[in-house]
Amino acid sequence: MFTVGGFVVLSFLLVDVAHLDVFAQTTAASTSCVAKSNTSCEECLANVSCLWCISSQKCSDYPVQTVLPPRSLCPLSDARWGKCWVNFQTLIIALSVIAGVIIIAVLVCCFCCCKCENIGRSKRTEERLERQTDLRRVQQEERKAQMKSRHEEIRKKYGLTKDNSYSRFENN
Repeated sequence: MFTVGGFVVLSFLLVDVAHLDVFAQTTAASTSCVAKSNTSCEECLANVSCLWCISSQKCSDYPVQTVLPPRSLCPLSDARWGKCWVNFQTLIIALSVIAGVIIIAVLVCCFCCCKCENIGRSKRTEERLERQTDLRRVQQEERKAQMKSRHEEIRKKYGLTKDNSYSRFENN
C-alpha cells in the first residue's frame, strides 16, 4: 500500500521523468534541425520546430521567443515554416488585407444597421406624428361644428336668425 507521502514522492518522480522527456525531445529537435541543413525544405520542415531558410539553405530551430524570425536568422521573404510553399511575407500581407477587409465589412454592417434602424425609427415617428395631427384636426373640426351649432341655437333663442346675413338689423 502507498502512503500519502509515498504518493507525493511518486508523483514528483513522474513529473520529473516527463520533464526530462520534454527536455530530451527539445534537445533532439534542435540537433535534428541543425543536422538537416543543406538538405531539402521538405526534410527540414518534417519537424514542426524547424525553420528553413531558402537563401542560405539552412535548417534551424524556429525562434519561439519572437513571433517572426529575426532578419539576422533569415530574411522574412526566404523563411519557410510548416510548409515549403508558405512565404511569411506574403502570408503576413494576405492576413493583414483579409483582417482589414473583415474590419471594414463589420464597420459597414454596423453603420448600415444603425442607419437603417434610424430610418425605420424616423418613419415610425413620422407616421405617429401624422396620426396625432389627423386626430387633432378631426377634434378641432368637431369643436368648430359644436360651437357653430351652439351659436345657431343661441341666435334662434333670441330671434337673431336671418335669411340674409348681409341685411341690416331692423329695430322693432
